[in-house]
Amino acid sequence: MKTPGTSRKKLILIGNPNVGKSVIFNYLTGRYVTVSNYPGTTVEVASGTTSVQGRKIDVLDTPGINSLIPMSEDEKVTRDILLKEPGSYLVQIVDAKNLRRGLLVSVQLLEMGLPFLLVLNMWDEVRSRGIEIETHILSERLGTPVLKTVATRRKGLEKIPGNLQTQPPSSLSITYPEAIEMGVSRIEPLLPEASFSKRFLALTLLAGDESLNEWLHQNLPEEEILQIEKIRQEIQSGFADPIGYLINQARLRKVDQLLSEVMKPREASFKTLSAFLGNLSTHPFWGVPILLFILWVTYQFVGVFGAQISVKFLEETLFGRWLLPPLTDLFRRVIPIPLLQELFIGPYGVITMALTYAIAIVLPIVGCFFLIFGLMEDSGYLPRLAVMTNRIFKKMGLNGKAVLPMVLGLGCDTMATMTTRILETEKDKTIVTLLLALGVPCSAQLGVILGMFAGLPAAYLFTWIGLICAILVLVGYLAARLIPGEASDFILEIPPIRFPQISNVMVKTLARIEWYLKEAVPLFILGTLALFALHHTGILRFLEEAATPLVVHFLGLPAKVTEAFIIGFLRRDYGAAGLFVLAKEGKLNPHQILVSLVTITLFIPCIAQFFMMIKERGLKKALWLTAVIFPIAFGVGGLLNFILKWIGI
Repeated sequence: MKTPGTSRKKLILIGNPNVGKSVIFNYLTGRYVTVSNYPGTTVEVASGTTSVQGRKIDVLDTPGINSLIPMSEDEKVTRDILLKEPGSYLVQIVDAKNLRRGLLVSVQLLEMGLPFLLVLNMWDEVRSRGIEIETHILSERLGTPVLKTVATRRKGLEKIPGNLQTQPPSSLSITYPEAIEMGVSRIEPLLPEASFSKRFLALTLLAGDESLNEWLHQNLPEEEILQIEKIRQEIQSGFADPIGYLINQARLRKVDQLLSEVMKPREASFKTLSAFLGNLSTHPFWGVPILLFILWVTYQFVGVFGAQISVKFLEETLFGRWLLPPLTDLFRRVIPIPLLQELFIGPYGVITMALTYAIAIVLPIVGCFFLIFGLMEDSGYLPRLAVMTNRIFKKMGLNGKAVLPMVLGLGCDTMATMTTRILETEKDKTIVTLLLALGVPCSAQLGVILGMFAGLPAAYLFTWIGLICAILVLVGYLAARLIPGEASDFILEIPPIRFPQISNVMVKTLARIEWYLKEAVPLFILGTLALFALHHTGILRFLEEAATPLVVHFLGLPAKVTEAFIIGFLRRDYGAAGLFVLAKEGKLNPHQILVSLVTITLFIPCIAQFFMMIKERGLKKALWLTAVIFPIAFGVGGLLNFILKWIGI
């Protein structure tokens, strides 16, 4: 993706979440060209090209927003794109049946003085719900063209290129309290020129938007920044409510006035099957079995088909029988130096470990996840999943949106760490990353663990499940209170249930797989090279010897278990498999099996997940999270060991 500030003309798609932006993006560009992080963030922005009047322009699909006074990283990225891309074409996509929410963004764009085209998408659902919208009146009031579209069927999309606007619409008059207007008039002269109106910037600063601090420090001297803050505090002192709330209420009054002029509800002729299924899926009683069924299907597809059946074929057959043997022979003939041979085809080889892990083990899991995520996304069930699990995750200081990464961690924690991007605040992302690394076993490890418990009384399995769940809830509860930052509000638009468009799902799935191959595979190679170096310098052996006293004396386990913990850092299921072998050989009694499995489940994440944590959260935060996990794992394991001995088990 081109970085902000490049000279080529851009077309920016903007809108609330779940309004069909990605479908329109696909139509305009033909396919996803690039999906990459916006500079300095973990927020994805899709970029492609289209043709307008015979000239190629860039198309940006911005994150979904509810306001241009940012309350989340997604909203800040979208606002920053508008700030840093002057002269762009702007298309606002609105869910036509939720016009009030969309018009709140529209009035902010009008206050910015930006030219834009308003696209009322999902027009078929408006008609089925018995809603009438006078689009010609709406166009007159806003001073901008208004199009009616059904993006999933490509209806009306062909009119978009011919209606792109370059002239700002006439400004919409919004009346704010006199003191706020006075504050705006005092702040405006202090502001530098920007890609949108100084009035909007002044209102945003009065609302206390701290996300503009970096931009202000780049464009204004310190004394003027302090003067703006002094004005803001002076105006705020005259109100009991926050200025941001008062500004938002004034804008909503203007939106409601517009709605009263353009929207005329009528009785729907019938209740659609879509509405019935949508209501059923969030019903207090019937929603629960539907939720459990969806989670079961997700786990079966990602955790069983992806992580077990597909991985077994790719790892054992494709790589194990067809690719690795001839490649091993080739490298031995072509490269005469043993050390270089081992670099590529040894135990920590780039081909035998890194590429096998990345392509044969994680890729099928990632691909299955992206596919089922796309289906849930397009069908409209994803927000309902979050609603149904919100109460559970509130106990861990999170909200229902955290359910997807946590459930998918049972397939692959590395992949699940990537999906924390769907969460809104850095605090939420950090907590979920911590919980995934701490106590969510991937399907490969879980399979081995369940296999070990199969030969023991059921009480051992339920003790393991109860203890791991309790630790997750407790750590989440404490993390929510200790980790700085704002938790996100659980505000979620519930779209209707729809039959997903397979072509759209496949395009997004392939685009996300392309991203994985470009962004994640290099992490596996880097991790393998690090292990190769540690192995040949003897550090791995040193770590094994250093950890033995802790394992033997504190956890009460045989010294041989140390190897399982170390190799568990390379791959989670390898560590569990090492314990399985020891148990099978009779070297672990039931007491030790329970202690070892609790400890290795809570143990630091595998190397692939660790590198993904670095990529998503940064090196410093990844090291801090790991430093927290290590004592929790061994502390809980050691405490469990002493309790079992004390009660005589």
